[in-house]
Amino acid sequence: MGSVPLRLTDPWMLGPLEVPNRVLLAPLAGIGNWFVRLQAKRYGAGMAVSEMVSSHAIHHNNERTCNEMLRIHPDEQEPVPSAPGETGAPAGLVSIQLFGEDPAVMRSAAARVRAAGADAIDINMGCPVPKVQKTGAGAALLADPNRAIALARAACEGGAGLPVTVKLRSGRRPGETDGFELAHRLVAEAGVAAIGFHPRSAAVHHKGTPDYELAARLVASLDAPVILTGGLNEPEHIRDVFHATGAAAVMLARGALGNPWLFEQLLGSRHEQPSGEEVLKELNWTIDRAVEHLGQARATRYLRKFYPWYVVRLRLDREIAKRLQASLQAAETLGQVRALLDPERLPLAVAA
Repeated sequence: MGSVPLRLTDPWMLGPLEVPNRVLLAPLAGIGNWFVRLQAKRYGAGMAVSEMVSSHAIHHNNERTCNEMLRIHPDEQEPVPSAPGETGAPAGLVSIQLFGEDPAVMRSAAARVRAAGADAIDINMGCPVPKVQKTGAGAALLADPNRAIALARAACEGGAGLPVTVKLRSGRRPGETDGFELAHRLVAEAGVAAIGFHPRSAAVHHKGTPDYELAARLVASLDAPVILTGGLNEPEHIRDVFHATGAAAVMLARGALGNPWLFEQLLGSRHEQPSGEEVLKELNWTIDRAVEHLGQARATRYLRKFYPWYVVRLRLDREIAKRLQASLQAAETLGQVRALLDPERLPLAVAA
């Protein structure tokens, strides 16, 4: 008799932690602050991972890093919404992602992350950005496995019991499998609790088709959960690769930008696309939280990267959308932004 296929709504264990479902928010560099994570939790994410945070900045008590990037909002760890037919509401979980190349500094930063109230620690060993790699961090660690293992051990020591995960690319260049090989050593030699695996090489960034067959091989051969990320944008595709690879969970990254409804769709509590009014309501919630986080002036500038993700969801006529986008980017105050987003002024689509 065959085993029952896993569902995205099933809980699972990350070290000592029970994660309430298998749909997570991936670390999004420069984006995944507390309110972006909270948004994902509001729509059902079982865990959210922070934007990558410099272990050196934490170790040296950089004020902005410690006050803003390590901030965990109390609402982030409130019970997550239950899927239809499910009972109970386990608490949502927060993981802070660190990057760096010095084990002693990583140990210190991990201790600070634990003190900040995080439930888990993630180490970035896959960032393809040259300015990160040239320091010896991110994807550069694929070429320095002994250092990578030392860093993971140090994070486990500093975290003092918090599960440590590592996010990896498949390799540095197309066709290479450095990440596949390093994943096994990280689990066996450093005690890493799970691997977040993006089966594209660092060289291609987000281009090309992820190698889900390689991900399936990792799942089959690794003595720890594999969390799949990369190219996960549409509900049906995500379900297909989740089942095809046998991954323990999926992490939504770019596919969730401006689209928190994707979490609901995967967890079965939503089947339709959001209406235009829902999109505007969510964007206004985001604006309010950005002001709370950064203040009016900084939020006005910071939010410009968010507008394209939401405007496309409004499903406006192409020319209207183009004009709206240009006006939002040019707006000098959030008052002007809110006026542009007045639902009375826009021909909004209904849910579909």
